[in-house]
Amino acid sequence: MVNPGSAILFAFAAMLGLSGCGGRPEGVLIPVSDTAQSARKIDILVATTRSSEGAAAGQMFTGERGPDVSFADIRVSVPNVRTVGEVQWPEGQKPDPEKNFVTVKADRIDRTEAQRRFHQRVGQTPKRRVLIFVHGYNTKFEEAVYRFAQIVHDSDAPVTAVLFTWPSRGRLLAYNYDRESANYSRDVLETILKTLSSDSAVSEISILAHSMGNWVTMEALRQMAIRDKKLPSKIKNIMMAAPDVDVDVFRRQIASLPGANAGSPFTLFVSQDDSALAVSRQLWGGTPRLGSVDPKQEPYKSEFAKSRMQVIDLTEVQTSDKVGHGKFAESPEVVQMIGRRLASGQDLSDGKAGLGDKLTGVVMGATGAVGSAASMAIHAPLAIVDPSSREAMGEHFEEFRSSTGRVVRPN
Repeated sequence: MVNPGSAILFAFAAMLGLSGCGGRPEGVLIPVSDTAQSARKIDILVATTRSSEGAAAGQMFTGERGPDVSFADIRVSVPNVRTVGEVQWPEGQKPDPEKNFVTVKADRIDRTEAQRRFHQRVGQTPKRRVLIFVHGYNTKFEEAVYRFAQIVHDSDAPVTAVLFTWPSRGRLLAYNYDRESANYSRDVLETILKTLSSDSAVSEISILAHSMGNWVTMEALRQMAIRDKKLPSKIKNIMMAAPDVDVDVFRRQIASLPGANAGSPFTLFVSQDDSALAVSRQLWGGTPRLGSVDPKQEPYKSEFAKSRMQVIDLTEVQTSDKVGHGKFAESPEVVQMIGRRLASGQDLSDGKAGLGDKLTGVVMGATGAVGSAASMAIHAPLAIVDPSSREAMGEHFEEFRSSTGRVVRPN
């Protein structure tokens, strides 16, 4: 039998070729000395379970698993004139800071120094709020850094930014490796959350997880709740964007959290046109993925109501992301709504002037994708099998159909 992952790779490669995308960024974490005066500098503290062994210049960490948690402090310069939702990747040996994201600082630091810098930074942050980002599958270290810098900049949220990045090889067919790397990292994420929560300078913590990053996040929270019989009170918002999580497993995970039905801190971003999750569903035997359910349909409607979970349906929000998997970050309106709510001090599950109520005002057709192979790699857990890709795949499409038993099409 043909490996279905190989057929998916052909589809993905065909789609990238048809869209005329270029290669993924490399070496972007080499600090530059010249930056634009008007550019905003985004500081990101990093905790990672990745290995630094064998990392190339400008890479810092690879996709392999490290023996222990490592830390870094990175500053990214974001150009003043740009499209909200885009990452303007550095171009050439000497990127233009007036037009491109560039790295200003990239320091490896130890645990003690990381805690010191975090405490100092939080103390200087208005309202002393923290935002932790946990990326998804098929994401290189530098891609996670720049995407988070874009989110922090475009949301304009006054937060201390912390990136938790786990060992993803950044390869399309490394799905199983990435999944096990998420499991490998859940204990460390639990420890990080406890450490940040115990810092006296912190007033509240928000978590933003994307795709497979939701798996490691939910597992860390579940472990914490089992060990401590509660979650830290400082964790106010848990935002799950396009979660690549089995619906049935999520039911068990959230049931283990104390007070799950009494004012949930969870906000769920879903989209029924997320073709990446459609393919993921096929690979997992047809079980629905949490990020692509229709919250208006049963049993989800009643379950979400019972748990008091805020659900934001982004199906009608259009970006130029062909896969529909990164709308939360790439739609200018949506990412700015998230920032306004974080800045307000209200958690996103609060129904007052709710984010969901405002989505009818989102401008359809808003653009904001990176428009490069890097964007597709970051936002696609696997690949959409669309008509153009099927034509380009030729015989490999038939192999994929026979191996999965079904044809995956966009909704």
